[in-house]
Amino acid sequence: MSIALLIFVVTIVVSLVALYAAPKLMDRLIFRPYETQRRGVYYTVITHGFVHGDLMHLIFNMMTFWFFAFLLERRIGGVAFGLLYFGSLVLAVSTTYFKHRKDPQYATLGASGAIAAVLFAAIVYFPSMKLFILPIPVPIPAPLFAVAYVAYSWYAKEGGHFSSGMAGQKINHDAHLIGALVGLVFVLVTDPGAYAQLLRTVFG
Repeated sequence: MSIALLIFVVTIVVSLVALYAAPKLMDRLIFRPYETQRRGVYYTVITHGFVHGDLMHLIFNMMTFWFFAFLLERRIGGVAFGLLYFGSLVLAVSTTYFKHRKDPQYATLGASGAIAAVLFAAIVYFPSMKLFILPIPVPIPAPLFAVAYVAYSWYAKEGGHFSSGMAGQKINHDAHLIGALVGLVFVLVTDPGAYAQLLRTVFG
């Protein structure tokens, strides 16, 4: 079975259940740096990626996942894709842990770090890919979409973006930036020849 498809389905189901049917589930799955070591809830470095702050947060992340994840999985294989996705979930909140480990009020959620990793790894392999995103009437080059994604994250990263869900939980924009870097480094380590192909595609 496709690892990407499994992640896609489970993320949507768990996020919707936590948003609309079982808010206590979200409380258990989100990442709180202050409580991670004190309560031993280390699993939240993974589970925070399966819950989202509101419906638009979920839709935007899953839309980006849909555009890029399945292509990338077919290119690098399910095992490598799973390693990239779950590894980037952990690494994307590593700085968050050290930054907020003494703040009992801070909590973060969402798959953005892992999806940024998938997005940037996919762009190395498919730099000429274009996206149609309504209501924009023209195709958007994938690298331009990635730059816009990071630019927004950089602009919004100070303090994070408060979601419409539980008070105090935040979408972690720092995780977007770290995830993007993880995606680029992952390809560099596992398939450095892909960068040579990228340069040939970009510069002819």
